[in-house]
Amino acid sequence: MIKRTLFLFFFYTGVIVICILFLPSLILPRSIALFGGKILGFWSRFCLEIFLSVKVTVKGREKILKNEKFFIASAHQSQFETFFLQSIFNSPVFILKKELLMIPIFGWYLKKIGSISIDRNKINRENLGFSEQIKNHLKNSNRPIIIFPQATRVDILDRAPFKKGVKRIYEELNIFCQPVALNSGAIWPKSGRLRTNKILTVSILDPIKPGMNSEEFLKILQNNIYSEIDKII
Repeated sequence: MIKRTLFLFFFYTGVIVICILFLPSLILPRSIALFGGKILGFWSRFCLEIFLSVKVTVKGREKILKNEKFFIASAHQSQFETFFLQSIFNSPVFILKKELLMIPIFGWYLKKIGSISIDRNKINRENLGFSEQIKNHLKNSNRPIIIFPQATRVDILDRAPFKKGVKRIYEELNIFCQPVALNSGAIWPKSGRLRTNKILTVSILDPIKPGMNSEEFLKILQNNIYSEIDKII
């Protein structure tokens, strides 16, 4: 109980302090705000390891594509990956729910780092231009796109089908997909108790080449991620 309380106190206090320190980045070059995102990633790992005695391991770093355009499709079970993956990859561009941009200060940072939002409950002009936003980003930046195909944080045992948005991105962008599996929900779940003395594994899987049928891609992506989660839980 004491470890969990200390973790929550120091983690959220640190997030607040980092956000305050980087407030000037909102009017400075984007690279400064992106550096703040990496610090949040390192901070989340530090707090887990120090206060919850959790060992964070990353498998498959050598599989990260170096000289190819790609997007990341990651499992989503916890707050952890939204912070930590920024420290592994080259400051990825998040595809996220539009509501997140409305959060004071935090939403300002999401806009500053170039996050792409979508209103999942409406069909409007902004949503119809969603693919064009992503394509324009790819032309002008080497930062990878990141999407959570489950659309929201889910229980680590949840095996619900992935949303079709990831299939659409794969089909329209015609670039590699870098799948990521993890077991963060076993330590820091969306609801329930934090757990201590565990191993949190982030597993970077073999890239999926562009050009295959989008339905086949979705099946392979889903199977690869869920199969890996089964191995690491």
